[in-house]
Amino acid sequence: MNRRDFIRTSATFTAGTVLVNCRTADKHLIHFEVHGQEDGVPLFLGFPLMASYAEIFGPEQAAVKDGFLSRLTDRYRVLLVDYPNVGRTMVPAPAEMTPDRVYADLLSVADAAGFDRFACCGHLWGAINGLILASRSDRVSALICGTWPPLGAPYADMLRGIEVQLAEPPPHAMVILRNPDQYAQWHTFYSAMQDWPEAEVAAAINCPRIALIGSNAESSVAGIPLRLVERLREARPALEAMGWTVREIPGAETAAILDPAVMVPEMRAFLERIEG
Repeated sequence: MNRRDFIRTSATFTAGTVLVNCRTADKHLIHFEVHGQEDGVPLFLGFPLMASYAEIFGPEQAAVKDGFLSRLTDRYRVLLVDYPNVGRTMVPAPAEMTPDRVYADLLSVADAAGFDRFACCGHLWGAINGLILASRSDRVSALICGTWPPLGAPYADMLRGIEVQLAEPPPHAMVILRNPDQYAQWHTFYSAMQDWPEAEVAAAINCPRIALIGSNAESSVAGIPLRLVERLREARPALEAMGWTVREIPGAETAAILDPAVMVPEMRAFLERIEG
């Protein structure tokens, strides 16, 4: 897929916000939003935040998205996207959600948003997306790899847990999925990540980069603990030798990734330090 093969189909401008759809090469819409002033520093804010966050999780959750934007848009032009196959976006199909497809789709969104170079921030699956973008494109100016170790990551455990849950996806996954069959998208994605050369990737990324995690952050899939903090601590010496910054947020749990009062100060401290 050519990432520049897109068509803008609609745009609404209100109070510094742009709501836009773009079409991928296979003619499917991806919905995204751009918030902030035109001269703001471009920041692609990825999963688990999404453009239609309140529509997906309910209006009572609107404060999450609003909290991030209110703390960022004074300086940053923030890009949010509904992806994968959530909210107002209907792609990709489960069998098509390979890392190559994710890379092409997200860069198509960046193109449509007018983001030539941009800082990238995501957590968990969103952090993996950031690693893919930063390792394959020179357009990522800074990377915040949140709640996921760039080295020693549990790709095999993720796949094993997903295989256990394929027949009956867990309730928390169904909050964002359109139907149970869509859960297979994660099987497609993590199957393709089993041979991911993470040491080569982590060493090759040369933009300013930080691995950021709460000191009490943990996650599991199908009861299989992912040991995210432990894995990052084990990888820390090697990452720092490669030029990564590694930062633990004292006392923060996994839920902090959706707490703007916790996350935005960390994001801004890193980004503003490298912006000068």
